[in-house]
Amino acid sequence: MAKQKYERNKPHVNIGTIGHVDHGKTSLTAAITKFFGNFVSY
Repeated sequence: MAKQKYERNKPHVNIGTIGHVDHGKTSLTAAITKFFGNFVSY
């Protein structure tokens, strides 16, 4: 029996990070945000 195809149509993704202190979680998050983020001037 075939399963129904899952449609990925949401414009966002949730990413969780787990790691010890000083292992680069904040640096990784900043790099991802800078690369994929859209700057909005308020």
